[in-house]
Amino acid sequence: MSLQTLSEWLRCPNCFSPLAANGGLVLRCASGHSFDANRRGYLSLLGGRSHVVGDSAAMLDAREAFLEAGWYEDLRTAVTTLVAVEQPARVLDIGCGTGYYLRGVTEACPTAGYLGMDLSPIAVARTVATARAASRPGHAVVADETLPDPPLVDGLVADVWTDLPVRTGIADVLLNVFAPRNPAEFHRVLRDDGFLAVVVPHDDHLRELRDAGLALDIPPNKAEDLRVALGAWFALEARIGVSGRHDLGADEVASLIGMGPSAHHTGTEAIANRWPATNPVTFSFDVLGFRRRAVPALPRSRESG
Repeated sequence: MSLQTLSEWLRCPNCFSPLAANGGLVLRCASGHSFDANRRGYLSLLGGRSHVVGDSAAMLDAREAFLEAGWYEDLRTAVTTLVAVEQPARVLDIGCGTGYYLRGVTEACPTAGYLGMDLSPIAVARTVATARAASRPGHAVVADETLPDPPLVDGLVADVWTDLPVRTGIADVLLNVFAPRNPAEFHRVLRDDGFLAVVVPHDDHLRELRDAGLALDIPPNKAEDLRVALGAWFALEARIGVSGRHDLGADEVASLIGMGPSAHHTGTEAIANRWPATNPVTFSFDVLGFRRRAVPALPRSRESG
């Protein structure tokens, strides 16, 4: 692996100075803070104990099984199309998961540099390993193997709710698919006129599973709420609706439920009882493209009218 490509993304989480390769697998800042990367191609800069728990191996297994079956292929195509128009040189995926959506972007923009970030070390390891395998045709995906060549995607374990250990203005495009958002930090790490691509579920997404009591409710108007929440830092520029109905059996539903937050509330026995046969399920998403504002817009006070 090459620490050079990884270090170019990062700043010290303690003093915010740029990190640089310092021999071996060590990254160091000018103040002397040092951090050890690993041969899997990623670095952990969590710093302290996060109040949020990253996705487990079981959740990532379920996500991988469902996504690799192609059920969300239309969504990945929409995300890739939106990002590719930007012709980015650097793409940061915050909440990269298994790397499924990022892989679509890497195929469309093969010369760009990529950083996959997630709170889950397992997720980051899989994203990097998948990218390595994709860059070596016929090579199997093995999450813990060591390869001598630089990965197409570097990896970072970090908490989105903190000051990100990512350099200011380093990314051309920021990808955020079903993941938490930190608007101020997203604005900081994007270059001037940078682009933020966000995916949120529409309120009729998985309605059949919710009617069966298998999936959690989705608040209405998520896209509009997001536009308002990001409005001080970003201007909404594009909106693509992706929807369809697909016949899912119990095994597919188990993977779909198991890969998200509903996994904490729904067991396999409930799925078998409430979804005994193959039935149609609605998939519905909003893919939103935001342009970075030059200067964050301050909210108007009540006195100003």
